[in-house]
Amino acid sequence: MSAPAIVVVGAGPAGVAAACRAAGCGRRVVLLDDNPAPGGQIWRGDRQQRWLARLADSGVEVRCGTTVSGLELPGATTILATGARELFLPFPGWTSPGVTGAGGLQALIKSGFSIAGKRVVVAGSGLLLPAVASLVRKSGGSVVLIAEQTSAMNMAAFAAALLSRPEKLAQSAEAALSLLGVPYFTRCVVESFDGGRVRLRRGNAIFECDTDYLASGFGLVPNTELAALLGCRLLAGAVEVDEFQQTTVAGVYAAGELTGIGGVEKSLVEGEIAGLAAAGAVDEARALFGRSRRARRFSAALNRAFALDGGLRALPRDETLVCRCEDVSHSRLKGLASWRQAKLHTRCGMGPCQGRVCAAAAQFLYGWNDQSPRPPVFPVPAGLLADPGSFEGEPT
Repeated sequence: MSAPAIVVVGAGPAGVAAACRAAGCGRRVVLLDDNPAPGGQIWRGDRQQRWLARLADSGVEVRCGTTVSGLELPGATTILATGARELFLPFPGWTSPGVTGAGGLQALIKSGFSIAGKRVVVAGSGLLLPAVASLVRKSGGSVVLIAEQTSAMNMAAFAAALLSRPEKLAQSAEAALSLLGVPYFTRCVVESFDGGRVRLRRGNAIFECDTDYLASGFGLVPNTELAALLGCRLLAGAVEVDEFQQTTVAGVYAAGELTGIGGVEKSLVEGEIAGLAAAGAVDEARALFGRSRRARRFSAALNRAFALDGGLRALPRDETLVCRCEDVSHSRLKGLASWRQAKLHTRCGMGPCQGRVCAAAAQFLYGWNDQSPRPPVFPVPAGLLADPGSFEGEPT
């Protein structure tokens, strides 16, 4: 009797690498993703990416347009590669037309949205900001400025860490060249957005500028909901894994951003290790441990450099919405003690996004961390709940 399929959830870099390496060991692999095509956010529309070409020739059964809203584990091996989502921190006007996530604008442009001739302010924190600004420029838009919340000292420390990673240094230099002439302000945050006018604070100085779009994002948050449903232990908001990417639940592996934010290289090597280990090729997996440790050191340096300043908690005013699905304001939440209380008293997190936007913001603003995801993780038709079907007797 043949071994059951290895199910990989998520077709970003980690999931693609995991699926390819497991299939290369002769295992049947099923790769599930809710996007129209594999690649995730980072490889969206990139038909030249070699890992996507490798996937096409791997024999992996790819099921795109498939949303995984819950999981059961009757003994099959599962690799979670569910990635991360943007962290949005509320400020006055953040729900206005013209305001997008930094990654959201990136996705729109990659999907064909025209930014030509438009002015864009890019604000928030992290390496995504210059990447988005560079894409805006290449697509014919005008970048008014980049507002980064971290300090110049933190940026300098991060640049020093890149000296041991020549390939990262080269990437950073290329990004800097593509943004020559664009003001890049550190210790700078958006205070408000109103009718195309952005108000910013840099230190004690306040200034304003006009823009067509404001792209704002404060880093990434691991998508740990499915892992939590399975009982995997979380550590500092990410899934805890061993060197083989094995979680604390037998038969469940995790790779990529959900084990800690660290970029494409970390996602790829963790995906490779997870795929090999899940397929039983432990010696091949072990040979990649050195790459994995280097990637995690880079991840640690990245997270230190762009740690969020506590002053960002002062950005929302009393009337500023925190939960935009249910129109719940900052004033209704700031006196509550927990996420559960917020749900009971205000319906915060109970709208269509099921807390995927407001929960992380509330955790940062109020210190709540008692979220308890329940199936279905994503909204599904009632008929599907009544007759969920099966995946050939395996988890879906």
